[in-house]
Amino acid sequence: MSKNNPIQEGYAYFITLTVVDWVDVFTRPIYKHIIIESLQYCQKEKGLEIWAWVLMSNHIHMIAKAKEGFHLSNILRDFKKFTSKKIVEAIHNEPESRKRWMLNRFEYAVIFSIKHKDFKFWQEGNEAKEIHTTQFLEQKIEYIHNNPVRAEIVEEPHHYKYSSAIDYADGVGLLKIECV
Repeated sequence: MSKNNPIQEGYAYFITLTVVDWVDVFTRPIYKHIIIESLQYCQKEKGLEIWAWVLMSNHIHMIAKAKEGFHLSNILRDFKKFTSKKIVEAIHNEPESRKRWMLNRFEYAVIFSIKHKDFKFWQEGNEAKEIHTTQFLEQKIEYIHNNPVRAEIVEEPHHYKYSSAIDYADGVGLLKIECV
């Protein structure tokens, strides 16, 4: 949980998780798949409810909440811890042209962290903003879905595979979404 943006139970949040130094890790399918599989696990086993999401090259935006009996801050903590280890392990084991550079960035980030000892993959905090109005919710869903359009990856939001925009366009995406 971020000290600047504490997560309270029972609310939905607009969340941004960012890779340290904005390293473009999620340009390769293997790293994207780790994120998707981990989010699926959190949905199935940890009570994560996702209303909208997008995975960009170096960050994730989500609108999410925890189901009753679960704590969103705990889900995010576990997600970040697990994906950090899995992605760094994959970088070590996969043919990766940027391997040494990326690992150096994650190792260097440890110098500034008291929580981590070998590497730090995610930036501190969750940049969680409580969803307090329907207008704010709609604005954030539009922002999330248009992120790949603004980045000139696709021309239409629902064409981007790593997003819930397809679900809002009556298709079926990679994650189970609670459309609002």
